[in-house]
Amino acid sequence: MESYHKPDQQKLQALKDTANRLRISSIQATTAAGSGHPTSCCSAAEIMAVLFFHTMRYKSQDPRNPHNDRFVLSKGHAAPILYAVWAEAGFLAEAELLNLRKISSDLDGHPVPKQAFTDVATGSLGQGLGAACGMAYTGKYFDKASYRVYCLLGDGELSEGSVWEAMAFASIYKLDNLVAILDINRLGQSDPAPLQHQMDIYQKRCEAFGWHAIIVDGHSVEELCKAFGQAKHQPTAIIAKTFKGRGITGVEDKESWHGKPLPKNMAEQIIQEIYSQIQSKKKILATPPQEDAPSVDIANIRMPSLPSYKVGDKVQNSHPQGLRAGTGQAGPCQ
Repeated sequence: MESYHKPDQQKLQALKDTANRLRISSIQATTAAGSGHPTSCCSAAEIMAVLFFHTMRYKSQDPRNPHNDRFVLSKGHAAPILYAVWAEAGFLAEAELLNLRKISSDLDGHPVPKQAFTDVATGSLGQGLGAACGMAYTGKYFDKASYRVYCLLGDGELSEGSVWEAMAFASIYKLDNLVAILDINRLGQSDPAPLQHQMDIYQKRCEAFGWHAIIVDGHSVEELCKAFGQAKHQPTAIIAKTFKGRGITGVEDKESWHGKPLPKNMAEQIIQEIYSQIQSKKKILATPPQEDAPSVDIANIRMPSLPSYKVGDKVQNSHPQGLRAGTGQAGPCQ
């Protein structure tokens, strides 16, 4: 068992308060937009609070700094809580959160790379962990840097084969700088997820793919802090038992609320209930990263000169087709 330095009670309470502020911001944003996924955000509130304000190392005013830890929100429909995190960190103005999904705003319904804090577009479920594997592989074998990569997945997308292919890749290449957090909130879009809260099965599957798998109460900031502290020596899956719509009275763990914002009157009441649980408005500052990543310069990338094929030459057909695609020209090679 790894040694664990438990945060003091003041820090634990600050993380709880942060999680509740993230819930409030997610509810406010989706209600203002008239669309979005507040229940999917609320199940991940403690995960995001502990991850960004206890575990990760990054420069909050420079999200693309190469030394920063990386984060991929594979359950991209929970984008409002990602935006809430960056407002909590001071990078986004809190008022901007209310522009969610407006055509004039960069805060789309799902994360997109035009946002300074988003590396991977994750509207299509099951794709995030593969991208995170690529980042972790680069960090370990090319950059040889200390930054770590974190990926938050929903339980619905765990039915995608691409997730398990990525898990196999991470194990084969010993990506001990990669942590996947599985938000097991039990409910999918229209029905419960296949395994619901059978946490032991999730654990056995992750272990079968060569991962260190830790089951936690996903709403306990202390358990989450401990699990992140133990994520060492091999790729780690933190399997968090959560409840969809956590903190929303009458909605928590109920079906038929996926992708539905709260009506305004209901949202106001719920926000008051959640706000009453917050003990301090003081915000936690992000911890800066260790600066050991190489600088990146992609300014002078040029395509190689195209080969000259002669009529009658025999070549592998995929080779010229790929070159033609690279030039932006349409149609088959002649």
